Amino acid sequence: MSRLSPPPPRPVSVPAGLRRLVIRGQLRRPLALTVADLRERWAQRRAEVVFDCATNGPQHHTFEGPLLREVIDAAGPAFDARRRKDRSRFLLSVTGGDGHHTVLSWAELDADFGDSPILLATTLDGSALDEAGSQLVVPSDRCGARYISAITGIWVGACAVPGRCAVADGT
Repeated sequence: MSRLSPPPPRPVSVPAGLRRLVIRGQLRRPLALTVADLRERWAQRRAEVVFDCATNGPQHHTFEGPLLREVIDAAGPAFDARRRKDRSRFLLSVTGGDGHHTVLSWAELDADFGDSPILLATTLDGSALDEAGSQLVVPSDRCGARYISAITGIWVGACAVPGRCAVADGT
């Protein structure tokens, strides 16, 4: 495992109705949230997306949920928000219930950089995701590989030096 990788996810046996996603890493306020929390605490955005699925062809879906950036902001990333270069060093690793994961950069989300409207979906095609768990939605992606289902965790941390990530809190 490289120093860029967060620790592998630990299997958790939690009843679907109580499913939580844990946001941890270099944060001032780590969070554990349900889909209901995501729906109630943040404004819901809508994304109508089409992505190419290698096995099923084009997929058309409508998602609603808060912006990932706003949820992570609430957790207090441990960067100096006034310094663009400090913010641009941060990475996010998102893991789903099936172990599938992907990595995003804070710069993709940040309004001063990519300003991508990436969502933590609370609904899919009008159906609530409370039992299934939140889904990562990257509307700008042509394929659905970064659409992580049943999110169990999001790790946030800085890459201090090329090739090495700083892990100040041991997560």
